[in-house]
Order: sequence, then C-alpha cells, then structure tokens
Amino acid sequence: MISIKQLSYAIAVEKTLHFKKAADLCFVSQSALSAALSELEKQLGLQIFERNNKQVLVTPIGREVLKRAKNILLSIEDLEHLAGSQSAPLSFPMSIGVIPTIAPYLLPRIFPFLNQHFPLAQINVVEEQSQQLVAMVRSGEIDTAILALPYPCEGLLSLEFWQEDFYWVTLKGTMHSQQSEITSDQVTQTRLMLLKEGHCLKDHALDVCQLTAQRANHGFGATSLNTLIQMVQGNLGTTFIPAMAKEQLIAANDQLSVIHLNEPGPHRRIAFVFRPNYTCMSSIEALVDICKSSLLSG
Repeated sequence: MISIKQLSYAIAVEKTLHFKKAADLCFVSQSALSAALSELEKQLGLQIFERNNKQVLVTPIGREVLKRAKNILLSIEDLEHLAGSQSAPLSFPMSIGVIPTIAPYLLPRIFPFLNQHFPLAQINVVEEQSQQLVAMVRSGEIDTAILALPYPCEGLLSLEFWQEDFYWVTLKGTMHSQQSEITSDQVTQTRLMLLKEGHCLKDHALDVCQLTAQRANHGFGATSLNTLIQMVQGNLGTTFIPAMAKEQLIAANDQLSVIHLNEPGPHRRIAFVFRPNYTCMSSIEALVDICKSSLLSG
C-alpha cells in the first residue's frame, strides 16, 4: 500500500532534484529514501523520476503523480488540523508567511504579546514576496500569510486587521522638506526611488499617486526599505515608507524629514490570507487580535 512517507519523499526529490539533498530534507538515509521511491514506482507501475549519476528529472507522468500527491498530503494536513480546531488557539504548530515590507516592523511588536498570551505557541515564519506567499498558501506549504492589500488572491479568503498611509522621506534642507504634507505632484518633482519589481509596496505607492512606472523617477530599485533610507541619507533621492516602519527606520535619524503623503487613503490594508477550507480559524483570529493590540500599543 502506498504510504504518506513515500509521497513525502517523492515531493522532496521533486523540490531538490537530488536524492541526497532530499534525504537530508526528510532526515533519512539516501538508501532508505531510494528504496522507498523504488517501491512506490513498483506499486504504481510507472516511473516518476529519471535518474543517473549526474541528474534527476521528473517524468511527464511523474508530474501528474506528484501533483496528486501534494493534494493528498494537503488533505491529510487539513484533517489533522480539524482536531486542533476544537482545541485552544495556537495549540499546535503554525506556519505564517510575511512580506518584507511588513515582517521587520510587525513581528518584533507581536512576539512579546504572543509569548505573553500563548507561551506554548509554535510559529514558523517565512519571509517572501507576495506572489510566492500566495502560491505557498494555495499549495498548503504554509497555513496563512500576512499581505498588504490590494493584491490578487483569487481562491483565498482574507481577514483585514490594519490600515495605514505612506510617508515621504527626504533629506532635510531639500525641496519640500519643511512641509507637513506632500502631494504626488510635488513628489514627482524629486528623484523618487522605490523598491524593485515584485514588491507590492512599489505598486501600491504608484497607484496611490496615480503614477506609471515610467513617469515616476525611481532610478534605483532596492530590495529593502533600509537600503532606500540609506540612499536618501546619501542625498540620492527620496522614497516612501509605510506608517508602521517610521519608528524603526527614522526615529534615530535626525537628518531626514518624514512627511505624510496627502493622497486619499488608506494607502494599504494589512490582512491575513488563507484557504477557504482551512480548519484552524481560531488561531488566525487569535493572531489578528494580537496584531491589532501590538500595533495600537505602539
């Protein structure tokens, strides 16, 4: 009979395309993994992988087998969570994805609350861009993700818990640096630097200002807000940051002016996204309450 262990081994090989790396990932010996997969192929009567001394490839029929195997494992995981849904929130391990423009500014706030109210909670955090996190939630690789909306999440449900505006950051003494509010038209008079493609904060900022990527003078594509702030300090341009990042990025820097973007808001909404059949809503609801409390206290 086909076992869950065999299916897990096969998915690990698909992920790594390497039997030794897959064995390490599954905490078994390479010989045990190879034997289990050979038996799986024998039971199915087909070949899932082509392998030689140099490479491992997934066969066309193997791709279909692995697709169904992932669905089977996801159903088993949801079944296991069903029992957990009847117990206390966060009483079993949970994996959460968070985008890079939220993770460093929200997580340090919520974990003290989490440790206080749910000291036995086991939370595994994955930091990735929105596109990857949405795919991971859909596939069951993670339980939920914290994203900035609007963002296309077809097939998933969302639970919003926060709204915030953007702030324009510039070097003191430069154009518009003495203002308390700034408009998108004034921002375009400066060299605006935004995050590189793939970061939804860039898309949200352009949408709020009703700008195209071509019109915005964002001659520098960074991978983090910290890098953008350092570039502003070097008088290379200006940038946007979300409200929740102000304290961490700007508090100790008296060289910069931080000015509210005077465009209709909220400029982005923060939410948990999850699968419709996810069975542990009590845990997500508990995390929503913790996030709200931590942000309100800050």
